[in-house]
Amino acid sequence: MSTENLPQSPEQPPRKPRVAVVFGGRSSEHGISVVTAGAVLRAIDRTKYDVLPIGITRDGRWALTADEPERMAITDRRTPSVEELAESNEGGVILPVDPANREVVYSEPGSVPKALGEVDVVFPVLHGPYGEDGTLQGLLELSGVPYVGAGVLASAVGQDKEYMKRVFTSFGLKVGPYVVIRPREWERDESAARKKIVDFAGEHGWPLFVKPARAGSSIGITKVDDLAGLDEAVAEAQRHDPKIIVEALLRGREIECGVLEFEDGPRASVPAEIPPAQSHAYYDFEAKYIDSTPGIVPAPLTPEETAEVQRLAVEAFEATSCEGLVRADFFLTEDGDFVINEINTMPGFTPISMYPQMWQASGIAYPELVDRLVEAALRRSTGLR
Repeated sequence: MSTENLPQSPEQPPRKPRVAVVFGGRSSEHGISVVTAGAVLRAIDRTKYDVLPIGITRDGRWALTADEPERMAITDRRTPSVEELAESNEGGVILPVDPANREVVYSEPGSVPKALGEVDVVFPVLHGPYGEDGTLQGLLELSGVPYVGAGVLASAVGQDKEYMKRVFTSFGLKVGPYVVIRPREWERDESAARKKIVDFAGEHGWPLFVKPARAGSSIGITKVDDLAGLDEAVAEAQRHDPKIIVEALLRGREIECGVLEFEDGPRASVPAEIPPAQSHAYYDFEAKYIDSTPGIVPAPLTPEETAEVQRLAVEAFEATSCEGLVRADFFLTEDGDFVINEINTMPGFTPISMYPQMWQASGIAYPELVDRLVEAALRRSTGLR
């Protein structure tokens, strides 16, 4: 029988890549991660990608959430949460663990599991431990799902301020004086651990900055002016991480620079300067996100200074084997040296955050920035590379 006159079925249009935006998480930066996710969801090109928002609650449950970025903003000085956005208090999203299968499933107690379709790439906008530190990246590597940003090693190094500084030093980048107090030291001999900090202050002077070693968004950091405030500062840092790092004050200007992975390798943005926060002791969480202390973009640097901080930012990106994006934070000291403070492998990504502002000033608007990051992730394979 001839098929020439039979009606032909219309050719199916190619499926758009599906992007799972994963946010929230178990760290103290949960709320700002939700805000970041809202900005990404608003900016991502829906004509080019299908989008699946997945929130991780504070207790670690993967929840299917509403695709409503307008609900993911800071209101009345309060950050939102995944719990407020979850479609169910009990249902959970299950990622595939078989690299040959990228089907995501949603399951609720007493109900038949529902397939949500295949995921082609994950955009993880989690900040802090259990998301930015290599743990989620390891899960995605096991699942064979490409993802935006740094891999397992770079994420882990970028989260741990001690080992980050050790890597920078080994590559010849200048870092400021610091001392680390590990949890076993404090538990075994609190007096000796305290003396270690006091001796450090004796060498480098007060004030000191006491920080959680593996946290971000300036959460848990205390500027300590003298011995009287030390124990309270240590306790505050240990609320977020049992391992703490104590840094000496560096006098100078705070300069930041963004790095973005292009097809031909990483490039640096124009740098920005963080001016002293008038109503805050330093550039803390509230100054960054609640009171939105504005940065100066581009930073008022000489052409030579701009070229140097851009070179160092890319060098820090390469030294830690980063991928996708990085924000590198420096001090420009009174002696004219750039001292690297830290990198963020998933920096604040809200519209008011410095990373997108620096790229906006460099000619790449927020939606294009999001698109470039997704495209870079789709170009990479998982596994050893």
